[in-house]
Amino acid sequence: MSIASETPVLDTLAAMTVDSIERCGLAPDMLILTRIAALAASDAPPISYLAHIDPALRAGLTADKLQDVLVAIAPIVGTARVMTAAGNIAGALGIAIAVADAELEAEAEARG
Repeated sequence: MSIASETPVLDTLAAMTVDSIERCGLAPDMLILTRIAALAASDAPPISYLAHIDPALRAGLTADKLQDVLVAIAPIVGTARVMTAAGNIAGALGIAIAVADAELEAEAEARG
C-alpha cells in the first residue's frame, strides 16, 4: 500500500536511513565515518554528503577525522575518487552554509 506524499523519494531515503541506524551497533562517529567512506567509494554527489553534515557535527567529528578517512580509503578507491569526494564535501558544506545564511536572513527580516 502506498502513502501519498509530495516527496516520496526523500521520504523513502529518510526511512531507509532511520532503519539502518536503528539496526546498526556502531557508535555515531563511526557510523558517519563509515557512511562518508561509502559515499566517497561510490562517487556520490555533494547532496549525498549534505545529509551527513548535521549528524557529523552532532557526533563530534572534526575535519581531521574526515581527512583521515579519505587518506585511509585512498589506496582502495583511488586518487580520483578521493579528490572528487573532497570537492563534493566542500560543495556540500557550501550548500549548508548558504542555507544557514538564508535562514538567518529570513529570521532577521521577520523580526523587522
